[in-house]
Amino acid sequence: MAYFEELASWQKAKELTLYIYSLMQDVKDYGFRDQIQRASVSIMNNIAEGSDYNSTQMFIKFLKIAKGSCAEVRSMIYLCKELNYCTDIQFDDLLN
Repeated sequence: MAYFEELASWQKAKELTLYIYSLMQDVKDYGFRDQIQRASVSIMNNIAEGSDYNSTQMFIKFLKIAKGSCAEVRSMIYLCKELNYCTDIQFDDLLN
């Protein structure tokens, strides 16, 4: 298996995390900000952790956990828009 840094899924998760951190830096709703940041970090970290087991079965397990974190981030993105923490363009960027 490749190093996690070479995986497109990890690279995209890292991009998402960096975008969320940048977008949330001025948000004063610390609970919301911390939760969406933690969930996005969880995506990339679970991909990395699973890939280091050198076991397809374990990698799949961690990918499922990462997928759950993706759902959490997506859910929070909708809330982000409703709370006016992001613009419509940022909302679309985040979902894509």
